[in-house]
Amino acid sequence: MRFELTEEEKMMQKMFKEFADQEIAPKAAEIDEKGEFPRENIEKLAENEMMGIVIPEEWGGSGASSLIYVMALEEISRACGTTGVILSVHTSVGTLPILYYGTEEQKNKYLTDLAQGKKLGAFALTEPNAGSDAAGIKTTAVKDGDNYILNGTKNFITNAGEADVYTVLASIDRSKGVKGITAFLVDKDTPGFSIGAEEKKMGLNGSKTCELAFSDAKVPAENMLGKESEGFKIAMSLLDGGRIGIAAQGLGIARAAYEAALEYSKTREQFGRSISKFQAISFKLADMATEIEAAKLLTYQAAKARDEKDPKGGKLASMAKQYATDTAMKVTTEAIQILGGYGYTREYPVERHFRDAKVTQIYEGTNQIQRLVISRDILEKG
Repeated sequence: MRFELTEEEKMMQKMFKEFADQEIAPKAAEIDEKGEFPRENIEKLAENEMMGIVIPEEWGGSGASSLIYVMALEEISRACGTTGVILSVHTSVGTLPILYYGTEEQKNKYLTDLAQGKKLGAFALTEPNAGSDAAGIKTTAVKDGDNYILNGTKNFITNAGEADVYTVLASIDRSKGVKGITAFLVDKDTPGFSIGAEEKKMGLNGSKTCELAFSDAKVPAENMLGKESEGFKIAMSLLDGGRIGIAAQGLGIARAAYEAALEYSKTREQFGRSISKFQAISFKLADMATEIEAAKLLTYQAAKARDEKDPKGGKLASMAKQYATDTAMKVTTEAIQILGGYGYTREYPVERHFRDAKVTQIYEGTNQIQRLVISRDILEKG
């Protein structure tokens, strides 16, 4: 089956690429080197109506399709992995939970500001002893009059310390496992809520990843998202969109590394000719280009399936996430090899792409979890 973009989609893709090249890429190396949160980039995304790209226009967004969102995220991540992950988390798990499950009051309070980039969103599920196993979360929420009192710790939370509102999962009854998990919207200035240590990461250095601490944090009952014990269902319903977003990140990073390696191979000479003329290098480039094209088609197909509410969408999302991010790791590794010693230095961007690529295989469900999801689907449904 041939996957063909419409003229409008091609136009949007071109616009995203030009925007990323002109506005996002120039500061990517500096953001990584200094580890500074890219506020200027986020402001530019907001100015160009990209912070609420998939949010309906009635709530201040652009109302774009998942496919358009994926193309935007691919180009932003190609230009700057840090900016890409901030946008992805803000959109997929920072804003969409409120669109899908929020009350009218919650939407009026949060959604428009999030969609317009006036506020930044974050999502808090992971804990020191609960990652892939969501049932293991120990953060608790106890009803106290018109409030819930939250106690516990979250870690590896993207956008932590910069976000204005956090979707936090806590257990109202730990004996019930996932059936006791409930979601809450927690404002950054909530009494008893604080930001802990920032992680010193391998890559995506401008993205803030911190611990969250809840010490008798008082959250109004009206800030419950959905109903009691629906937290796990809410989290799982967001995963397909989140995984497609991570696939787009991986795809963008892979493209950036491939393009850098291709350009270098054409200009670097050894033994009287460019290294691109050597079969050892040209075959690497051929494999890189092929895997990127395959990852792109799978990612776009998964996005299209989500738009069309295709029953195969969940499996395709996991396939796209797993394949595109594995491809990102392979391509960035080969890019360093093509550049040789220069690839190992910060004089060239491929070492940054390599560091940024690794985590895409881990967050939003490790690639081992993706293979578990895929295998279960094909064994049960064929």
